[in-house]
Amino acid sequence: MYLTKEVKADIFKKHGGSEKNTGSTEGQIALFTHRINHLTGHLKNNRKDYNTERSLVKLVGKRRSLLDYLKKKDIEKYRAVIKELNIRK
Repeated sequence: MYLTKEVKADIFKKHGGSEKNTGSTEGQIALFTHRINHLTGHLKNNRKDYNTERSLVKLVGKRRSLLDYLKKKDIEKYRAVIKELNIRK
């Protein structure tokens, strides 16, 4: 599923509180997770697409730093986000 305007608004409404709250940590983590899942699916079909692979690694790093920040600030929200987005196994 592509990242359309409606999908983005839906992600921020569900995780950020409202679709206008695009700066919330939870909303950004959810958006990065959506993009990571999309790029992972793309790379399964296009193994030699190294530019996309690099973008995926950068996105995972950004999400990791946001998760570390959230863990430091509010451990309960961190646990809820991890569970809701099914990031860890």
